[in-house]
Amino acid sequence: MQNNRTALIIGSTGMVGEQCLRELLACNSYSKVVALTRSKLTLTHPKLENRVSDFDRLENVREWLNCDDVYCAIGTTIAKAGSQEAFRKVDYEYPLKVAQLALWNGAKRFILVSALGASASSPVFYNRVKGELEQALMQLGYEALIILRPSILLGNRKEQRTGEAAGMWVAEKLPFLFCGPFKKYRGTPAVLVAQVMVKLGASNSKGVQVLENENIFEEAER
Repeated sequence: MQNNRTALIIGSTGMVGEQCLRELLACNSYSKVVALTRSKLTLTHPKLENRVSDFDRLENVREWLNCDDVYCAIGTTIAKAGSQEAFRKVDYEYPLKVAQLALWNGAKRFILVSALGASASSPVFYNRVKGELEQALMQLGYEALIILRPSILLGNRKEQRTGEAAGMWVAEKLPFLFCGPFKKYRGTPAVLVAQVMVKLGASNSKGVQVLENENIFEEAER
């Protein structure tokens, strides 16, 4: 695979996104990594271009979304967003708009961090939005669409999410609970998700590939 490719990442300040950004900067397949953010990053690197934008006006910076591969790790919670409508804007509208603009610019691959249980028909709003985004991305016609559906993410999160923190504590302290038929729900280290994202994104894979939580662990061990 050529080593002069450009990667674009959104969500690079989150738990998975931060790890993904570091993996991209270390990956020889990419000569340039563009991080599209809403505020300036503190990280600097010779390969890194940090472009700060208002995500509600992405059409105005379409030329910034010129890349080969798009890595999407953006996400929030309803509590932080303030409403279901605001949550949908961050977790559905922003990623889809970036995907559309990057594709128009010639992007070939889109790599997405989704969620375990994502389904457009889910009665759970969070999972339904995630599933609707997956479906919308599948309709765009990317050469490769890679979707990862991790369970509870393990790692250091900058922001406090009370319910998620409780789940992380159980996943980390009581891993024996996630055996047998419950193995697919075991906690997933954010760094592992990031490593698999970049491994698959930098490969020659084509078509739609959906990795459930257990598949992420399997891919990491190959």
